[in-house]
Amino acid sequence: MDSIIAAFMTMTIALSQGTEADILFAGDAMMHTGQIEAAARGNGNYDYSYCFEALKPYISSADYAVVNLETPVAAGRPSGYPQFNAPVSYPVALADAGFDLFLTANNHTLDRRDAGLKRTIAVLDSLNLSHIGTYTDSTERASRIPFIVGIKGFKVGFLNYTYGTNGFSVSSDAKVDYINSDRIRADVAAARRRGAEIIVAAMHWGEEYTLTPVQSEKRWAKLLEDEGVDIVMGGHPHVVQPMELRTGRKSGRPFFLTYSHGNFISNMMTRDTRGGLLTRVTLARDSIGHAYVKSAAYKLVFTVPPTNASFKPELTSGRRPASERYNFARENYAVLPADSVPAAWRAQANAFIAATTSTFRTHNVGPIPPE
Repeated sequence: MDSIIAAFMTMTIALSQGTEADILFAGDAMMHTGQIEAAARGNGNYDYSYCFEALKPYISSADYAVVNLETPVAAGRPSGYPQFNAPVSYPVALADAGFDLFLTANNHTLDRRDAGLKRTIAVLDSLNLSHIGTYTDSTERASRIPFIVGIKGFKVGFLNYTYGTNGFSVSSDAKVDYINSDRIRADVAAARRRGAEIIVAAMHWGEEYTLTPVQSEKRWAKLLEDEGVDIVMGGHPHVVQPMELRTGRKSGRPFFLTYSHGNFISNMMTRDTRGGLLTRVTLARDSIGHAYVKSAAYKLVFTVPPTNASFKPELTSGRRPASERYNFARENYAVLPADSVPAAWRAQANAFIAATTSTFRTHNVGPIPPE
């Protein structure tokens, strides 16, 4: 009888903690030279606040938002490709836009070597920003992982791994979470033991600029699915790849997979690299209180450069009228809804929407509507 009462109380508490919660996922937040130059305000100050202004209400409307910080925030001068380094104001602006969790395991993690990795962690800690993927040492990793957060009563575990770090290796006690089957299995099991009802794996994987997943992505996605991961958030190809929302083959639970969210913001030049994907996943509880992925939806976004960016042929014919400039008072990059860009970029944005929609129509699995 006591066990029945305890089970009933557990179910009652679970049901009372919240009926639904939304998690938003964004792609790669890059830091190219053009972005640094556009944000420069003199005396070593950089302002990125305008970059995310148009999407701030949408990002902030989610109960929890995740972004891949694909740059160190190290000491010294900011720098772009091939070895990135962002000013402290960059993660500040991303946090102000509504992002709650910063992913740091990616191929640019060691661009400024171990010192840059450790300073990035110190900066994020000083700003009181949650982050996973890299760690100052094994002790810190053990204290952070599994990373489990309460989101409107749902206990959600987050994990983050990268395929590599551009040939650089750690030379100290710093830790990078590389994609490794034994590590993944151990981390998923630990998250479940710690009470995670939903597990999210953020994977930095695949081949750059390919519009459909390569075999390595599919192989790792299968392992994650078989281990009972509920949500897979993919990044690194710098272009949008397909999504799947279906029943897990082994778990029997709803399983959501995005192979690549593309770039959230960058100074890459092609149609597909200027565009990106935001996904919103809704969690719910069934009749006995078990958490599950209820639904998923997406929004396409597009990065527009400053109106005075003379390196873009599309802008050499003159500046846009003020009515079409989205108040570029500071002449900076801006991430906008892909269907709401200024006229000078509308043709390229529409081509991105058409190409991505065609990819989704051909390769997506399950009902994943646009928002």
